Amino acid sequence: MRLDKYLKVTRLIKRRTVANEACDAGRVTINGRPAKASADVKVGDKITIAFGNKDVSVEVLDIQETIHKEDVSSLYRYI
Repeated sequence: MRLDKYLKVTRLIKRRTVANEACDAGRVTINGRPAKASADVKVGDKITIAFGNKDVSVEVLDIQETIHKEDVSSLYRYI
């Protein structure tokens, strides 16, 4: 699954266009490397997002195209 779509589906970033902009600005990394919005996300990847002065790091546990809001926490875990 594309990185920008994964960020939207997991609700780490609310809109896909905002996820695209964050990737273009270099604020999103996968396994320590800057990632483009089209980068492929796989189970086990570590994603870090820079939000202002704090970083959010998560590990990908599962990938699904659609999911209910209350089940989102099963897709990743905070590091």
